[in-house]
Amino acid sequence: MRALNRVELIGRLGADPEIRYTQSGDAVCTLSIATNEAWTDKSTGELKEQTEWHRCVMWRRLAEIAGQYLAKGSRVFVAGSLKTRKWQDQTGAERYTTEVQVRDLMMLDGQQGQGQPQSRGQHRGNGQDRPPQQHQGAPDYQAPPSGARGYYDDDIPF
Repeated sequence: MRALNRVELIGRLGADPEIRYTQSGDAVCTLSIATNEAWTDKSTGELKEQTEWHRCVMWRRLAEIAGQYLAKGSRVFVAGSLKTRKWQDQTGAERYTTEVQVRDLMMLDGQQGQGQPQSRGQHRGNGQDRPPQQHQGAPDYQAPPSGARGYYDDDIPF
């Protein structure tokens, strides 16, 4: 059996996207996405809620799009895979960070940077001037199976 490393999240940005550039000029965007889970405690009947924070990273054109059109509070759908990387802190100690490497991004609300209207169309890097709704940024992206459909605001119970 083959392994599967796939993450899909629907949540809100906890801060504005952080965009930076590598020495080779590639854009890198980091997002902090909050997802919420709510339930009723069976013993007390009290409504409880838990927020989970996810560090998400996207590259190149997808990073530029996120930096241009997303802002704190934006509702997004992201899909990608988990990746853990090792690094050294200032004291030389080894540290590990697990993050979502985003391949797909869909903006779920009309909140935009630059004050541009949002369309429900898909952006595939074809040079059109309309804001993107969805973008497949990685070269290894595989299209969803036939019959698959996107998510829209009225499909998601927020």
